[in-house]
Amino acid sequence: MRLAGSREQIDPFYPIVPSADWVARLVPLGVRLIQLRVKDGTEAEIRAEIRRARGDCAAQDCVLVVNDHWRLAIEEGCGFVHLGQEDLDTADVPAIRAAGLSLGLSTHDHEELARALAFAPDYVALGPVYPTTLKAMRFAPQGLERVTEWKHRIGPIPLVAIGGFTLERTEAAFAAGADIVSVVSDIVGADDPEARTREWLAATRADAACG
Repeated sequence: MRLAGSREQIDPFYPIVPSADWVARLVPLGVRLIQLRVKDGTEAEIRAEIRRARGDCAAQDCVLVVNDHWRLAIEEGCGFVHLGQEDLDTADVPAIRAAGLSLGLSTHDHEELARALAFAPDYVALGPVYPTTLKAMRFAPQGLERVTEWKHRIGPIPLVAIGGFTLERTEAAFAAGADIVSVVSDIVGADDPEARTREWLAATRADAACG
């Protein structure tokens, strides 16, 4: 499948990782879409993380999505930014678009979806689909019915399902309408993240083809 506005074919597997070291570990395995979510550090440290990740992704033909730090993403020549609803309160979306960056947006309820669609995003993320212990969430698990509803509402815009995903849950998510499944803990918390990533790549490719 393709992201909105993109000519590149990408995998429906979308890991989210906390550092450029993780990007360097996973991208050579065949990952074609990855989000760098660096939450702590000075501006210089975060810039260095983004720069490293951008270089590794460019070398491996992988789409890098920078979470939150849209100014640094623009300055470092990145092509994609992900913003949460709180980020939208302060982000300069026209500046992001003027710089040629694609934009992914998080949603949790109908009001947030309407707000997100007003920005013509390149993908819409819905979560948490399942319970997650990654961080405290203001919203209850959305469930697969909400995945189906969201896909009907957004039409051709790619839908990213996130929150509590394991390999066993991916097939149902694609069948419900998700175009992409995003995962955090099941990769970064795995005993063998590389082996787990290979399993995810194989499973999501197969499940998306059947979904």
